[in-house]
Amino acid sequence: MSGRTEQGHILDDHGVKHGDNHDPDHGPSSRASGSVAQVNRSADDSTTAMDSTAAADSTAALREHVSGILKAIGEDPDREGLRLTPERFAKSMQFLTQGYNMDPRAVLEKALFREDYSEIILVKDIEIFSLCEHHMLPFIGKAHVAYIPNGRIVGLSKIPRVVDIYARRLQVQERLTLQIRDAIQEVLEPQGVGVIIEARHLCMIMRGVQKQHSVTTTSAMSGQFFDPCTRAEFMRLVRGSD
Repeated sequence: MSGRTEQGHILDDHGVKHGDNHDPDHGPSSRASGSVAQVNRSADDSTTAMDSTAAADSTAALREHVSGILKAIGEDPDREGLRLTPERFAKSMQFLTQGYNMDPRAVLEKALFREDYSEIILVKDIEIFSLCEHHMLPFIGKAHVAYIPNGRIVGLSKIPRVVDIYARRLQVQERLTLQIRDAIQEVLEPQGVGVIIEARHLCMIMRGVQKQHSVTTTSAMSGQFFDPCTRAEFMRLVRGSD
């Protein structure tokens, strides 16, 4: 049974608090495009930031290892241009892997709303910046994420946040695609989820085979998105064709 808390929030059957009538994260259009900004690590997003002691220990360990790497490649870590490089690298790596300290499912659970809507909701062109776990070089691209509600919708901004949380880890594109799909499927329990990621991998652009214009595309579907008609509509919406 739903009810109202002392602060005026509505508590649904799942114990989730909502505002009276409006979700500021959920805009008027169900087919919206967006890009990923820096993930907010506040309590509102149910993320768990590394505490100050652990962060300091991590920075010190990374700094020491980077100094060793610089020496191993024949550089002098004490010269002017490199003196602060170990510290900069440590902080950069902590930022680029901050997704390990965040809970994507908790982010979704904070913005669930009952709504009688059963068509595709698509957030497309979500920017992705991640690190390939094989070479620790970036891969950069965009994600298109869609789902068909089953009585509940989620605030639109939470979908790019989930994408970013998983991207801010050492990754392979295939696993990243599956993780985004599974998190949305498990929390929302929709009729289906569809995820497509298109990315360029610097590990095969600036080294290795050195193919400058190659793009890798991965997809993951569940539920209704296995239906050929639904899948075709999803692809049409992603491509923007009539």
